[in-house]
Amino acid sequence: MRRWVLLMVLCLLHKVQAIWLTVPATGTKCVSEELHNNVVVLADYFAISDDHHHPNPTVSVKVSSPFGNTLHHKENMTHGQFAFTTTEAGNYLACFWVEDGHNPGGGSLTVSLDWKTGIAAKDWESVARKEKIEGLELELRKLEGAVEAIHENLIYLKTREAEMRSVSETTNTRVASFSIASLGVCVLAAVLQILYLKRYFQKKKLI
Repeated sequence: MRRWVLLMVLCLLHKVQAIWLTVPATGTKCVSEELHNNVVVLADYFAISDDHHHPNPTVSVKVSSPFGNTLHHKENMTHGQFAFTTTEAGNYLACFWVEDGHNPGGGSLTVSLDWKTGIAAKDWESVARKEKIEGLELELRKLEGAVEAIHENLIYLKTREAEMRSVSETTNTRVASFSIASLGVCVLAAVLQILYLKRYFQKKKLI
């Protein structure tokens, strides 16, 4: 158990997702991550041309929240940065594309995206300068932040599990009700059919 907790702490302290994306000449390349509420996100991106004759390519980027709100939108950037704190739980989407006429080589581009979330996105150098801490004390503060992040993640997972269980129970109740109603309709149809056939045969004096 202790080893598992320590592993989670280390993962949170080093939760940096360095991603290389190939952006086509036409079309859009997107990357997303599911985040819960009140999470700090910090990202740097840098465009690299696949054609060495054009060393300064540009790329456009748009970052959207789960409900479609635009958090960052820049066009024709060689490099840039965006930062925000999540206010909605769900998938946050970052999309990259090449504007028409802004890629002289006409081919694809490569975008380096350094995506940091949570404890990894915190500016610990500023914290150290502001609170005048260093060395072991600073590392302990990082561990404290990581433990708090684990606690928040566990609460979030517990909440999601409760929501999913509620949805599952509601779905099971509706399916059971629908099954009972379907069975009742079938029984009613069978009874009506028997009565109709009985009256028909009696009218024809077959029984």
